[in-house]
Amino acid sequence: MFSRRLGRTLVALLTGATATFGATLTSPAAASADVRIAATVCYNASQAPSFTGVASQAASIWNNATSNVNLSACGNNLRIYQITGGGSYAVRTSLGNGRVYIDTQQAQQYSPLRIMAHEIGHILGLPDNYNGNCAILMSGGSAGTSCTNPYPSSTEAARVDTLFAGTRISAENGEQVFRDSWPSLVGTAAHAG
Repeated sequence: MFSRRLGRTLVALLTGATATFGATLTSPAAASADVRIAATVCYNASQAPSFTGVASQAASIWNNATSNVNLSACGNNLRIYQITGGGSYAVRTSLGNGRVYIDTQQAQQYSPLRIMAHEIGHILGLPDNYNGNCAILMSGGSAGTSCTNPYPSSTEAARVDTLFAGTRISAENGEQVFRDSWPSLVGTAAHAG
């Protein structure tokens, strides 16, 4: 009995704390330790009209690959923008929060779904990994234009689950900009990010 009350109290405290940081819990009523509580990262792709469907696909990919985070089109933790020129990039303000910019020109050379999933990976806490391996999502453009793999490796998915486990929902503070994930466009002087 005491254990259940303590569990409910901890869940209520965690729910309040995560709401303060812009993340919500999908199962706030869960009181037992064996029930998984996933953090919801609410995204908004209204400023990326050409990539709304791509954002939904990328969210689904991450949701299927991870257990501790759920991406949903329910708000503004993650705002997705469509830009022309300058390269695609992400700005993480804290874990699960930030902005993704998808360059329409770059998306004509590289897989838009791979770009979107990669940039969302930054918001979920992953750094770039310039190893050129197409099986590694965070290798970004170093894998070349023929690489269309939009799926995180099991290692990448496990890292995101670790970052979003327990109270780590907003443990990272300070804005981090992730540029240079994608090589410069062929035939232009545009900076890719």
